[in-house]
Amino acid sequence: MTEATDAAPYLSVRNLVVEFPTEDGIVRAVDGINFDLNRGQTMAIVGESGSGKSVTSQAILGLINRKAASISGEVLLDGVDLVAESDDALRALRGREMAMIFQDPLSSLHPFYKIGKQLVEAIRVHQDMSKADARKQAIEMLEKVGIPSADRRIDDYPHQLSGGMRQRVMIGMALVNSPNLLIADEPTTALDVTVQAQILDLVKTLQQEFETALIVITHDLGVVAEVADDIAVMYGGRIVEKGTIDEVYYRPEMPYTLGLLASMPRMDQPRTTRLDPIPGQPPSLINLPAGCVFRPRCPYSDEVPDNGCLEVRPRLLPTTPGHDVRCHLPVERRREIAAERLGAVTNAGEAR
Repeated sequence: MTEATDAAPYLSVRNLVVEFPTEDGIVRAVDGINFDLNRGQTMAIVGESGSGKSVTSQAILGLINRKAASISGEVLLDGVDLVAESDDALRALRGREMAMIFQDPLSSLHPFYKIGKQLVEAIRVHQDMSKADARKQAIEMLEKVGIPSADRRIDDYPHQLSGGMRQRVMIGMALVNSPNLLIADEPTTALDVTVQAQILDLVKTLQQEFETALIVITHDLGVVAEVADDIAVMYGGRIVEKGTIDEVYYRPEMPYTLGLLASMPRMDQPRTTRLDPIPGQPPSLINLPAGCVFRPRCPYSDEVPDNGCLEVRPRLLPTTPGHDVRCHLPVERRREIAAERLGAVTNAGEAR
């Protein structure tokens, strides 16, 4: 166990690989992920279903059954390698040092117990506190996450609360022990647009108050545009583009990232403008194509000479300081394509 220096990031993920053996072959759900995260910073991990986002978050928190999967690489949390820690040590860290907000609060909260009982139990597992004091702290947390009449609603069962209120309870449960790392896995998927904005604002406000390192997992680039500092785009178990929100959102270069942005509704276009979805389907993680994994869906792969996209797996390389892209196309051509497809967005980024 090593000591973290002041200069070291609070969370450092290095060459993380997660593989699941199946009857059909090895599923490499996460294939060599690398990123850093500091206290008070927000990173968004985006991509389609099956890209490896949720498995990455589960591996960080030690929620993957090691008997059913192979996990390698390093996940350093304040200098402690979580991959090398025992299950008992990880259980002790979860809730106290790191916590997770799941996408479906109704299935995450126990339906047979009142929310107050579940909050009190979460507090007392990690803090030496009486039931009365734990209940008082639980009420304070429910008030903090915006539950009205918290002293009364604490005795409600999960089914008595709306979807947005249940998600607020889950946020309160995740933050009740003031963890230094919080992962929000699709925290707004089942909520309407208005409640989505409220939940994201709440998470951001509480993150600033507790100076928490925050990872937001989502398939929607629009969800993270206002809350993230950095963003990592995943496809086929790998990061294909990574950088600050301004770099990736306003100056994207990877064709897959361009496809995600082009498939989003835009305020700068008339409502009659058709969206431009990415053709085809995400690849099977059991049988990934050779070369560039995105090649079967990429309209520009034939521009790369010598069958480069067909035969050579591109590396994640810097295109500008702090902005990494995994693509064989020349930088100038990537930027030209981005200007053609997303001119209004990239111009908005330059105006910022």
